[in-house]
Amino acid sequence: MTTNNQSGFAPAASPHATTAVRTSEAEITAGETSIPSQGDQLPAYHARPKQSDGPLPVVIVVQEIFGVHEHIRDVCRRLALEGYLAIAPELYFRQGDPNDYADIPTLFNNLVTKVPDAQVLADLDHVANWASRNGGDASRLMITGFCWGGRIAWLYAAHNPQLKAAVAWYGKLLGDKSLNSPKHPVDIAVDLNAPVLGLYGGQDTGIPVDTVETMRQALRAANAKADIIVYPDAGHAFNADYRPSYHEESAKDGWQRMLAWFAQHGGKK
Repeated sequence: MTTNNQSGFAPAASPHATTAVRTSEAEITAGETSIPSQGDQLPAYHARPKQSDGPLPVVIVVQEIFGVHEHIRDVCRRLALEGYLAIAPELYFRQGDPNDYADIPTLFNNLVTKVPDAQVLADLDHVANWASRNGGDASRLMITGFCWGGRIAWLYAAHNPQLKAAVAWYGKLLGDKSLNSPKHPVDIAVDLNAPVLGLYGGQDTGIPVDTVETMRQALRAANAKADIIVYPDAGHAFNADYRPSYHEESAKDGWQRMLAWFAQHGGKK
C-alpha cells in the first residue's frame, strides 16, 4: 500500500509533485544508522523485510544530488518489500548538508562538486562491510543509483570486484575531468567487474542520446556485460515520482527491469 506524502524532500528538488509515493512500513523494518568509515561515522538509512530466512541480498542505494531525502528512503523501503537489505548512505556528510541549498546550481557548485569520487567509493566499501555484519549476504551485493548516484553506480562496478550487479538510472556518462572526478563511466567500461544495466531518458537534455551511444560503443569495445535501455519519451529523473519530471510508464518498466537484473545476476537464491 502506498500513500502520497510531500514531506521530507530536499528544498532544491522543488517544485514537488503530487505523484510522490510513500511505501508502507507494515512488512519491513526501516530506520537510521551510522557506519564506521574512514575515521568517521557515516549516516545511512536502511530497510529490510521483517521476516527473512537467513542473510539477505544487499542493495546499496546511491542518492541523487539531493542527498538521502524522502524519495531515496522510499526506494530503500520498496527494495525491502522485494526481499532486500537496502542501505542509502549520506555520501556528502563530510562536505555539507544538501538541505541547506534551495536551488540546484548552488547545491551542485557549493557541495556536490566538492565530494571526491575516491572518498565515495571507499565509503561504499564500508557500507558493504556493514551490511555483511548486519544481516546481509556479502556474496549477493548489488548497487543502484539515480542521477549523481547513477554515475557512481557505474564507477563502483569497476571498483569493487565482489559486486554482483549494478543498475544506473540516468547517471552522467562522460564529461570534464577534475581532481575529485578523474574518471567517468566511459573511461572505466573496460574495467567493469559486474554486469551493469543503464536506464536513460531519450528526452534528457543533460545526458544527450549521443553520449549514451558513445557509452554503448565503449562497452562493446570492452566486451563488457552491460545493457542500456533508453526510454524515448522520458527525460532526466523520470523515476523521481515527487518531481514534475516523473514519467510513470518508464519508471515502472525500469523498476521491473532492475529487479530482473538483480535476480538474474545473483540477487535471489
